[in-house]
Amino acid sequence: MDPAMREILFLPPWMEGYGRATPRSRLSLFIAVALFLLTVVSTLAVGAQFAQDYAQGVAPFTDDFAPWRSFSALHVLLSGIPFSFTLMGILLAHELGHFFACRYYGIAASYPYFIPFPTIFGTMGAFIRIRSPILNRKALFDVGISGPVVGFVFALPALVLAILYSKVVPGANADAYYSFGMPLLMKGLTHVLRPGVDPGAVLLDPIGRAAWVGLLCTGLNLLPIGQLDGGHILFSLSSEHHRRISFLAVLLLLPMAFYFWGGWYVWAALALLFGFRHPVLLDRWEPIDGKRRIWALVALLIFVLCFMPAPIAKSAAALQ
Repeated sequence: MDPAMREILFLPPWMEGYGRATPRSRLSLFIAVALFLLTVVSTLAVGAQFAQDYAQGVAPFTDDFAPWRSFSALHVLLSGIPFSFTLMGILLAHELGHFFACRYYGIAASYPYFIPFPTIFGTMGAFIRIRSPILNRKALFDVGISGPVVGFVFALPALVLAILYSKVVPGANADAYYSFGMPLLMKGLTHVLRPGVDPGAVLLDPIGRAAWVGLLCTGLNLLPIGQLDGGHILFSLSSEHHRRISFLAVLLLLPMAFYFWGGWYVWAALALLFGFRHPVLLDRWEPIDGKRRIWALVALLIFVLCFMPAPIAKSAAALQ
């Protein structure tokens, strides 16, 4: 860092190397690659079941949730490629958006770590760890918004293609084990791309299911809470009010959990567990410029288009 800048920011001598991201170890690369490959396998297994149900013209998990059956034969497992590769591409794009924004500002960050998990999507998402202070609000804003925007840009064409070419099966979701919410974006695109078709009758193909998961992840990450991307954006815009707003957002999750989706209880608990801390800003007083405020409105629009109060629910048939 330029010595003059270090003096302006009152940086101690031990931070002289700020601006040069610390090298990542081979072990961290090995762990990142291993987790990525495991997540590919887990999403292939789930994607295979998506593919089989779609080929039969029924909603996902109409009979039950049994992705382990996808390992019965290699060709069965490989039928999950459309879902797996689309979802992994969206999630990877999201995390690389953060990663390269960190690289641009010289912020030390880990490789993207994926989380393989036997859920109905085969993964709990991915994350990167920021390992050094951040220069100012602009850098934090850019790091926070880059992931959701890039992920959304990758998910959007996949959803468009899926809506254009997926089957229309009225009542397909009636007997499904799980019912999936419908984001505002999907409703709007269906009315535009397939006029006269009921959005609820569109049986998304595996690529569309992956795009749907991408929208879900984008909406969740843009919640204005704590260390989520939306929380970083909020902190960069209003660091003096972010704790109050984050706490109110967590409180709002409680009635949403009661009326719409029980998973919001988990999100509220995690938000309180991890707290509302943010990476250290070396200069927290430099204001956000007008261009970034416009991008904040873009992020808000993306959140509105992607967010679902009740993204997942067990059907009445599954509860019997």
